Amino acid sequence: METKKFKMLDEAFICANCHQKVSPLKYTARDHCPNCLCSLHLDNNPGDRANPCHGLLIPIDAEKGKNDTLKIIYKCTKCGIIKKNKMALDDNYDLLLNIISNKEI
Repeated sequence: METKKFKMLDEAFICANCHQKVSPLKYTARDHCPNCLCSLHLDNNPGDRANPCHGLLIPIDAEKGKNDTLKIIYKCTKCGIIKKNKMALDDNYDLLLNIISNKEI
């Protein structure tokens, strides 16, 4: 039997990187800070909070996803894993453009 891999958790939190208070999105699960775009490596599957790493996920790039949505590509500062998350409507788009334009080629 297959289990559902997405657990809807849309919670307020204080960003571990920039310390900004982050509100829930109210249309899907909030998984990163809209100000600095950072996240925490907490999940194996979205919302499960089962990963013991808890390292800081920093944005390193972006890619086009389904329906022309953008996905932020993260690298964990603790374990090095690469993760992807959909960009939220209130995310700092200018910062993401800066990250994309300044990446090493």
